[in-house]
Amino acid sequence: MLLGSTCVVCRHDGGPVCRACSAGLELATPTVPPRAVDGWMALLVYDPGARAVITSLKNGQRRDLVAWLADQMADRRPAPTGAVVTWAPTGARRRGRRGFDQAELLARALARRWGLPCRSTLRRAPGPPQAGRRGAQRRENPAFRLRGRAPRAVLVVDDVATTGATLTAAARALRGGGAVEVRAVVVAHAARGLRSST
Repeated sequence: MLLGSTCVVCRHDGGPVCRACSAGLELATPTVPPRAVDGWMALLVYDPGARAVITSLKNGQRRDLVAWLADQMADRRPAPTGAVVTWAPTGARRRGRRGFDQAELLARALARRWGLPCRSTLRRAPGPPQAGRRGAQRRENPAFRLRGRAPRAVLVVDDVATTGATLTAAARALRGGGAVEVRAVVVAHAARGLRSST
């Protein structure tokens, strides 16, 4: 059985996410965006099903999920007119270990579907990963530096928003470099963590 043909949620044929598991994933509802972000959309609620999808992409080398996720996200959100698509980059160590940055792959796939330009506008400053950190630690941790001048309108792509700290840090860096409008799209969000951070 080919790895790419198995569903990452139920482990049966029909992957990357079979029709039954796809129907069982809880779609996210609109919430208040993280600080410094003008508006945003999350595809899924970060529950066990969404966690299986994201973990399989990040740590299971299931890059076939990129196309599936980009299709789902593009279907739920119209192309942001005039925006440049970018991503919240992962740390260099994690990127080196995985061989890719999942947020970059998603951003480039979404930009292709929307017919928008995609640019690397941010680099992550050295620091510990967000995974496993408490809310207050997450809000203090991520720091980004701008690569040149920011586009006027930007849409930032990331995989998971827990407290919203990563998107807030990315948005502040972009605004400091000239961005006027910063929006975001994520695969999944943990609504409880976001409510406590806004």
